[in-house]
Amino acid sequence: MRAVILIRRIAHRAFVAACVLIAGVTTPLVASAGAVLLPMSGLSAPADHPDLDWAGSQIRIHEQAGPGPRGVQTPSANWLRGFDVSSHQPGVDFRRAAAGGARFAYVKATEGTSYINPSFAQQYNGAFDAGLIRGAYHFALPNRSSGKAQADYFIGHGGGWSRDGRTLPPMLDIEYNPYGATCYGLSASAMAGWVRDFATEVHTRTGRWPTIYTSTSWWHQCTGDRVDLATQDPLFVARYAGQPGPLPSRWTYWTFWQYSDSGSLPGDQDYFDGSQERWRALANG
Repeated sequence: MRAVILIRRIAHRAFVAACVLIAGVTTPLVASAGAVLLPMSGLSAPADHPDLDWAGSQIRIHEQAGPGPRGVQTPSANWLRGFDVSSHQPGVDFRRAAAGGARFAYVKATEGTSYINPSFAQQYNGAFDAGLIRGAYHFALPNRSSGKAQADYFIGHGGGWSRDGRTLPPMLDIEYNPYGATCYGLSASAMAGWVRDFATEVHTRTGRWPTIYTSTSWWHQCTGDRVDLATQDPLFVARYAGQPGPLPSRWTYWTFWQYSDSGSLPGDQDYFDGSQERWRALANG
């Protein structure tokens, strides 16, 4: 009897997986106590998994390059190496990373208005103690609450800024929805307004315009290129390939580039486009 039950469960899961593939659903599925949760109308939504959402977690799923070498092929001598981490990397050795050539790090602080990275203090302070310039970032869930509300939550839980020469501008991580529809069910104009509201509130509260982390493909699809932040917000472009490629509309250059999701440094592998003087000038505002 147990063998029959097991076979039925396996067959049921295989059937569900086939249905998901046919429907084109790429959102992670969550199963517990024998229940299968699907991001489809009429069925339970996936349980939140903020520890699995980090800058690039969805880029990796939707846009990662195929077989072959990933990463920059001919880095400029002026580019500075760095990385970004979250609770997905709970035991980062920042001193070793600094010795390995890292000069900066971004650390996930919050997601939505209900999650704080449990490793944030250790990671944020650890980066500082190792001599790195560091910054905090927020993983956006635009369908959960307003841009202003999420900016306030972020700033209240690690997303501030100080003119100490060691703190990067707060960063908004806005990318593919890990829980459902690519653009979170928002129209392009609504998404553009959400991003603008977040950026404005961060500027009002900290005096700094936030860095915007995104991919060119997602930005074009979900904002319709309807928001112009290029004159004020540094761009952190995500593209796992040999070059950054075309940039989101209105930006003519990138400040940061996440070029791979793995490498010799912890977490995701990043570059800053500029000399050490530019790097410190950005930190100082």
